Amino acid sequence: MGYTDQRFNVNLSILFTELPLLERPAAAAAAGFTAVELWWPWIETPTPDQSELDALKKALDDAGTQLVGLNFYAGQLPGPDRGALSVPGEESDRFRANIDVAADFAASVGCKALNALYGNRVDGVDPAVQDELALENLVLAARAADRIGAILLIEALNKPESPRYPLVSAPAAIEVVDRVNAATGLGNAKFLLDLYHLSMNGEDLPEVIEKYTARTGHVQIADNPGRGAPGTGDLDLAGLLDRLKKAGYEGWVGLEYKAGDRPSAESFEWLPRPQRAAN
Repeated sequence: MGYTDQRFNVNLSILFTELPLLERPAAAAAAGFTAVELWWPWIETPTPDQSELDALKKALDDAGTQLVGLNFYAGQLPGPDRGALSVPGEESDRFRANIDVAADFAASVGCKALNALYGNRVDGVDPAVQDELALENLVLAARAADRIGAILLIEALNKPESPRYPLVSAPAAIEVVDRVNAATGLGNAKFLLDLYHLSMNGEDLPEVIEKYTARTGHVQIADNPGRGAPGTGDLDLAGLLDRLKKAGYEGWVGLEYKAGDRPSAESFEWLPRPQRAAN
């Protein structure tokens, strides 16, 4: 099976970044993709002008690309930040201001998955205080996602690259998923299973897939080492995706890898063009 029966989408916040944001959906479409995902594109503000939201919607619509995943405001990402929702003070306030903006935009383009990055530990703040704030904000985010018929994603990152981020294993992220679902009763919090991050943490990927596929709402891939395209590192990504499929996963697989020093459009030779359009 390999890559033949997956539903791939392109992350436009890590690929096609050589182009302005509004040109990336068309570039993904020109490369053969019909589905895309995004980190929160306006890192300076959780509440951009409606005209900016409208322009992005038009770019997605004009390209014929479906937005299948969107991050809530996460601070400076890419950059030093790894989310805002557990960071007391201004960042938490910015996350809350973003919740309905992000959810309403997702609804306007038919996006059904919203990713909430947890945020880094802060010097001088009790981790328990951060975790309590995180749960409050995740409950608000889960309710907003539920309002538009979407799921809320909780992601584990990797410790080498995100040493201050507390969710650096699949079990740690799953624990937060369970906590949110228990608090809301909605059941719409899901695990974002990123094979690159989990492999960087040295986790047993077949075991993670076996244990947590049923709780997984989205998958992302990049090869390791290097976070490049499949085939540039040592991970058997085709085999791992086969395992996910056999375990019952039928959702999206986000391509969240770095193209390296070549144009993004040249980084997809591993995936035959007929398999790029979402089935």
